[in-house]
Amino acid sequence: MADNRFDGQEVPAHVAIIMDGNGRWAKKRGLPRKFGHREGAKTFRKITRHAKKIGIKYLSLYAFSTENWKRPKDEVDAIMDLFDKYLDEVRDFIEENIRVCFIGDRTRLSESLQRKMKSVEEDSKDFSAMTLILAINYGGQDEITRAVKAIAQKVSDGELSADDITPKVLEENLDTKEFPLVDLLIRPSGEQRISNFLIWQSAYAEYVFSDILWPDYKPSDLEDAVYEYLERNRRFGGV
Repeated sequence: MADNRFDGQEVPAHVAIIMDGNGRWAKKRGLPRKFGHREGAKTFRKITRHAKKIGIKYLSLYAFSTENWKRPKDEVDAIMDLFDKYLDEVRDFIEENIRVCFIGDRTRLSESLQRKMKSVEEDSKDFSAMTLILAINYGGQDEITRAVKAIAQKVSDGELSADDITPKVLEENLDTKEFPLVDLLIRPSGEQRISNFLIWQSAYAEYVFSDILWPDYKPSDLEDAVYEYLERNRRFGGV
């Protein structure tokens, strides 16, 4: 049930969040960056549950990008270990009727992580309270490139002609083909860019940036972003 504070108002159906600032949060406290990622995982759980509470139907979270492999190996290893442990915990969401899905190129991930991801998706596929979409080894440019390759193969196989290719056809070959386009994209941490996240899907999203580092992001901050969204006038290129 939606929070009463939003009664009578149409909260965004699909919210995307770039979970940024974990490393800086740890550095400010003189801690290794991996401690920031651990705290960020706690915030992830709180925000996911609150998004469901206020009536958001789709929540996409940027967990690990295709560019994040450039980080120091010990940090990447710590993040991957955290993902592995967290996938055991994410089953708690299944008990809350939350469907869990993953987007991104899984081929670079460990086989054990891929198996856990597939298992969670399968076990939660029929749940409907909210859909949680986790982007792991995801990049918008990589996603579009993979979609174009898939379409090119269909043209080569005679399933499509070049004239058949439309924006809708491209969308049907993206990782997010089952989900609506993004309504609201949030980035905490003080950065004002989308860093290759859902670049096709966010073409007409509303953007809200804040200076809060992700481990410090609170349910009330999510509500503030939704309030800001509700005050916007979305024209989609019209008047």
